[in-house]
Amino acid sequence: MATIKYFPLFRHLRAEPTNHVILWKDGQKRKSGPGLSFWFMPLGASLCEVPLDDRDLAFCFRARSLDFQEVVVNGVITYRTQDPELLAQRIDFSLDTQSGAYRKDPLDKLAVVVNELAQQLAATALLEKPLTTLLEEGVARLRERIHRGLVEDQTLSGMGLLIVGTRVSAVSPTAEMEKALQMPTRERIQESADHATFQRRALAVEKERAIQENELANQIELARREEQLIAQRGQNERKRATDLGESRRIEAEASAGNVRINASAQAESIRVLEEAKVEAERARMAIYELLPPVALFGLAARELAGKLEHIDHLSLSPDTLGPMLQRLLGASSRRLEEREGE
Repeated sequence: MATIKYFPLFRHLRAEPTNHVILWKDGQKRKSGPGLSFWFMPLGASLCEVPLDDRDLAFCFRARSLDFQEVVVNGVITYRTQDPELLAQRIDFSLDTQSGAYRKDPLDKLAVVVNELAQQLAATALLEKPLTTLLEEGVARLRERIHRGLVEDQTLSGMGLLIVGTRVSAVSPTAEMEKALQMPTRERIQESADHATFQRRALAVEKERAIQENELANQIELARREEQLIAQRGQNERKRATDLGESRRIEAEASAGNVRINASAQAESIRVLEEAKVEAERARMAIYELLPPVALFGLAARELAGKLEHIDHLSLSPDTLGPMLQRLLGASSRRLEEREGE
């Protein structure tokens, strides 16, 4: 926006380099150029200021596709003034000589012209194809159509405007249609997710079954080994009992053999002893057979005296002692005779 300073009878205008200023005086163009600074008299003077910088125009409009579906297009159009004097002739950019402000709204009018032309081009392009095709093609084709239409349009070039660039950020359906279009994809994704979940569960079940089978096989193997262990223990116990019985049998046989040997030895010793006793007794009896009764009586008395501990009374009658003395004397005389005869 130009800056105008007020002085008595005169005004001073100073414009920025991005603004093109035109001074008209008495119907004649007196000054024209960007970034001018000059003095002028307000009476009979007319000022115009046309911006030369790039300006962005954001747009958002709705259109229909070939299948009568509503489509929303968002984007930005960048334009600038190529011929400011020509544009000043087509649109009123006049300034108030006192304040330096626009008398009207030329920039809004210019934006409306560009926006409506872009909307027309977009609506024409969207009407050629159905919604799904437009969504599949994306924003590149539509941006190219709008930009080419704006550049080739004679209205804008005839106004002295230059389209610098066109950007389309989104081509989208309405919220309800977008949900409807997303539904098959969502269903496929959900189906894939369900399938993946089913496969995961099936894999988990298969792994669980494999684990259970493995555990069962382990239990069977443990039971088999336990059976082998029990059988081996029984066999060991039987062998231990057999060995113990055999050992005891051997010990018993050895003990019985020892007993038999001892008994035989003892029996033999007893037999020998008894035989010796019998022989001694037989020899003694043979001796006793030769002894006279008096000697036997004496021996019996001696044997009896050896068995008695003490004798309280001893009675010898003449009938008993007389024959004994006679026999004793007779025996003594016979011995003397025998000795003499020898």
